[in-house]
Amino acid sequence: MGHPVSRRTALAAVAGSLLVPRVAFAQQRVTTITAAGLPEDSATPVLYAIASGAFKRAGLDVALQAQRSGPAVASGIAGGAYQIGKMSLTPLIDAHGRGIPFVIVAPGGLSTAANPIAGLMVRVDSPIKTAADLNGKTIAVGALSDIFTLAMRAWMQKNGGDPSSLKLVEIPISAIGEAIDKERVAAGSANEPILGAAVAGGKVRILARTFDAIAARFMFTAWVANRAYAEQNRAAVESFARVVRDAAAYVNAHHAETVDEIAKFTGIDPAIVKRMARTEAATGVEAGLIQPVIDAAAHFKDIPARFEARELIWTG
Repeated sequence: MGHPVSRRTALAAVAGSLLVPRVAFAQQRVTTITAAGLPEDSATPVLYAIASGAFKRAGLDVALQAQRSGPAVASGIAGGAYQIGKMSLTPLIDAHGRGIPFVIVAPGGLSTAANPIAGLMVRVDSPIKTAADLNGKTIAVGALSDIFTLAMRAWMQKNGGDPSSLKLVEIPISAIGEAIDKERVAAGSANEPILGAAVAGGKVRILARTFDAIAARFMFTAWVANRAYAEQNRAAVESFARVVRDAAAYVNAHHAETVDEIAKFTGIDPAIVKRMARTEAATGVEAGLIQPVIDAAAHFKDIPARFEARELIWTG
């Protein structure tokens, strides 16, 4: 017969067994990722994954910082300030053309003709009605190489305007509505929720849904990393991508649950976020959703030559 076990010994054994998973959890390697992106709705899957603890459960400590433009995000990735960044496809395509090894590691936002989330704005009382009316005008853009610039040029060319006649000035997207109202510029583009907030103010109107001139459906933003970082931190980047894909599928079906996160990140009134058209998040990285932007950039000579979209996709 074994020796009797004292109450103190039994309690110690139970306490020890309860500590095992906590010790194992504490010893789990956590990877810190500092990410950045423009404060707009295609950031929502990452915001949700942070708020819900999905990244934490995957062994990642992710912080997301707001930036003013895609080129600023690209500079941060190149300089090592950010490990991953959300940017429109145009600075990514430009970087590829210059031999900078950026790759798409996770999907971003989709532009679809059925659910327009971006637009070219003019003053509500502006006489501008057509693409040709914009010829020679001063237009605000978030960056000279951004997706809004490319889409506006494509729309003007397809609708009888002359995009080469435009005078472009860089203004943070959040300030474009005010610049139009004050008549410092004739027009400018934005997407949700900045677009919705500007239109809700009653001083600007949407002239055109210029993204449709690129394609009826395409991915306009993506989560990007330096290829060397992705290769050296393969497990962490694969976990990031998996969490973003899962979060994208969830938030597409639960927009109401993410109002507070996107309102806080963008500084837009939650009431406006509730009313605006919400961006559909891509749940995978598909070459067919990227190629139209590359083709448009090549058409306007923004890059030396057309290339295949698969060259931008990190395969993990």
